[in-house]
Amino acid sequence: MRIRSRQQTDRNHSSARFESTVPPLPDDQLVELSTKLSMNEKMVREVFQQCSDIIFRSIGSNPRILIVYADGLIDNKTLDNMVLAPLLYDEVPLSGQMIQDKLIAVSQIKTVSTLGEIIDGILKANIVLLADGENKALVADLKGFEKRSIEEPAAEISVRGPRDGFTETLRTNTSLIRRRIRSPKLKMESVTIGEVSQTDVVIAYIEGIVSNTILKEVRNRIDRIVMDGVLESGFIEEFIEDAPWSPFPQIQNTERPDIVCASLLEGKVAVLVDNTPFVLIAPMTFWTGLQAVEDYYERSIYTTFIRFVRYSLFNIALLLPSLYVALSTFHQQLIPTNLLISIANSREGVPFPTFVEALLMEFMFEGLREAGIRMPKAVGSAVSIVGALVIGQAAVQAGIVSAPVVIIVATTGIASFAIPRYNFGTAYRLLRFPMLILAGMLGLYGIISGLFLLMIHLLGLRSFGVPYLSPVVPSVPQSLKDVFIRAPRWSMTRRTAFSSGANKTRIPTGQQPSSKRGNADE
Repeated sequence: MRIRSRQQTDRNHSSARFESTVPPLPDDQLVELSTKLSMNEKMVREVFQQCSDIIFRSIGSNPRILIVYADGLIDNKTLDNMVLAPLLYDEVPLSGQMIQDKLIAVSQIKTVSTLGEIIDGILKANIVLLADGENKALVADLKGFEKRSIEEPAAEISVRGPRDGFTETLRTNTSLIRRRIRSPKLKMESVTIGEVSQTDVVIAYIEGIVSNTILKEVRNRIDRIVMDGVLESGFIEEFIEDAPWSPFPQIQNTERPDIVCASLLEGKVAVLVDNTPFVLIAPMTFWTGLQAVEDYYERSIYTTFIRFVRYSLFNIALLLPSLYVALSTFHQQLIPTNLLISIANSREGVPFPTFVEALLMEFMFEGLREAGIRMPKAVGSAVSIVGALVIGQAAVQAGIVSAPVVIIVATTGIASFAIPRYNFGTAYRLLRFPMLILAGMLGLYGIISGLFLLMIHLLGLRSFGVPYLSPVVPSVPQSLKDVFIRAPRWSMTRRTAFSSGANKTRIPTGQQPSSKRGNADE
């Protein structure tokens, strides 16, 4: 386990703002235990003053044994059967080595000698045993806190594929990955982040497949983090991304173990954080945000067709309202006559310009979507759907907006739901408004200018040194088999050049299925 000692050695060199808001914790790491149990107990009690959930249980008298643990974090049944029951035999002579070797039937047990190790053990859901006459303590793993069962992620539902998802327990999440990749080359390095929260973080990668440059950069960025607490992986994401002001996510997050394992096999690095089911994957490219998990479980011909549909809807989600405003306001000559007459008739009596109509309806649609997410599940979807129908129909009948604008906004909303990644779809929901403003000011010239600026931004964007538009720009022909199309799996023999390390061979060549029988079948 790799614990960041820099948090202790560099604590005095942290920023003044950090030190002014969070007082440094007492440095108990070097306080050695005494042979007197009363003195050790006094030190532990001083650290856990006014902590009603920390239990001190004394057993026996010669020698006296003290058990300390956090109530609610350990398995009480195992404590009673495997620890307390053996220790309550009066005829057994007790000593620290005797307890460890003969009496405590716990698989994970270790000996510690400092106060800091005792505190760390208690806070990490272990029990600590201190005996009179011993200057060492035993730390036994008896984790038994309440945790959520493994179930399918609600935000990443798939038609075909595994149904398990990550939970808030770190070791459960690492086991889900280890079950799929049964190789000693799968490495999981542990670090601790958070001066107060002491949150466990795991950096996972596959040795030989991962790019050493990317792995080193991930380690360096995580090691630079100094903060009081980490409550979710999003806390870390904001510290390690390349361009914090970009609307596009540069780090992928997922609740699915199969996506994490597939990314590790591509040479990427996964960051798992305790107390959250969302795992970070780096680096991320533009095309990753448009790929769904079913793309790799269905046949390639189906996936290729669905990708064309998805990419078309992706463009509609970004440009449809802007194109409607630009054409109906500045470039009516580009609209067919019959359609132009229909639009003009529908706009008769509407008091607002087309730009204001579209902007108002887009804002209301985003409001309904947000309200549907924040409300209870039983009524959230009903409110968003009924609200959209009622408000849209009432607005048209009242003459506030025209019917074509309602159709355009509804179509745009449906198209935005086709983007698989939520944070990637949010980026385009955000970009839709600047594009709409440019279209309302300059027409098609504004849309072209906006796309030009967007392309410049994407070309300059990096994710841990990997170009965001790779493998299209710069072009890697071998990797284009999994961008606009999804080639058959037997033809994707090479890993992505930018994110993988020395081992770039994914599948040996010559495995294309054939109807011809081999010599063995003749």
